[in-house]
Amino acid sequence: MIFQPFRVTPHSPNKDEVQRAIVTSKTPIQKLHEYGTKHGKIPTYVLEKAEGEAHRPSFVFSVTIGDVCAKGEGVSKKAAKHMAAEDALHLLQVDTVATSLPVKSESNDVVAESNGHANSVGTLQELSLQKGWRLPKYTTLMETGPPHMQEFTITCAMESLSETAVGSSKKAAKKAAAEKMVAKLQSLSGSSEITWTPEPRVPFENLKNSSAEKISFIRRNPLSMPNTDYIHLMAELSEEQSFDVAYLDIDELTANGQYQCLVELSTSPVTVCHGTGISRGNAHNAAAHTALQYIKIMASTKQNAQTGTEGTF
Repeated sequence: MIFQPFRVTPHSPNKDEVQRAIVTSKTPIQKLHEYGTKHGKIPTYVLEKAEGEAHRPSFVFSVTIGDVCAKGEGVSKKAAKHMAAEDALHLLQVDTVATSLPVKSESNDVVAESNGHANSVGTLQELSLQKGWRLPKYTTLMETGPPHMQEFTITCAMESLSETAVGSSKKAAKKAAAEKMVAKLQSLSGSSEITWTPEPRVPFENLKNSSAEKISFIRRNPLSMPNTDYIHLMAELSEEQSFDVAYLDIDELTANGQYQCLVELSTSPVTVCHGTGISRGNAHNAAAHTALQYIKIMASTKQNAQTGTEGTF
């Protein structure tokens, strides 16, 4: 759950508007603390569980307030505490609607939102981690105009969906593309709550049992041939085995000045591998190479167990 500051046009709010905005922007944790202070029962939070991989963590917090105990799960400790507090408020029958509803100010043309698109980029990031999707990928398609009036065209790709937007800066275009993606996901879900799901991921068991041409080639041949186009080989394999491949560039260079990237495969469990190189293309090729080596090991496990031999990679 993401809570954002209100977006308002310049005007002089009256006392009622300010009070309403303050009440509406309170988080479940704040509301539960106020409830506890009022009734002499201070809530106590305990981290019950922390698990998952680095790119998809999961935390579980419990909160106890008087005789009521509730739990919440999230992709961060803060999110898990928020969910636990919200569940406790529900059990205590304390109104929580105000924390998620948009509030109209006195001027009819302004909508102040606590869960709107003020940070759609962050919304998509958290959504992908929560649902185990591939991270959204932003690509600059075009830069036009003179330096003082530039326009940037950026596309946002998430799973099988993509949206494109234009902005006066890369940041503005990226935000606009993310907002359009959130709107599309809500449209596909039929409500503001995003329930849309992409095509199912490809289980590694499918790769282990496959005897198709490309996966068989990878099992039989060493992946150490010089000047090999591993990106192309990965593309052929992904088409054969029906999984998606996404390369995510990392802006920061390595300590020795090389480019970095991650490659994500829509397998189950998801595969994420790292690559570096003297150019972005070389970094992509290195990441694809590492991912193919991982697939080679995983896809050969069952056959090695059947034959009683160990593969050498």
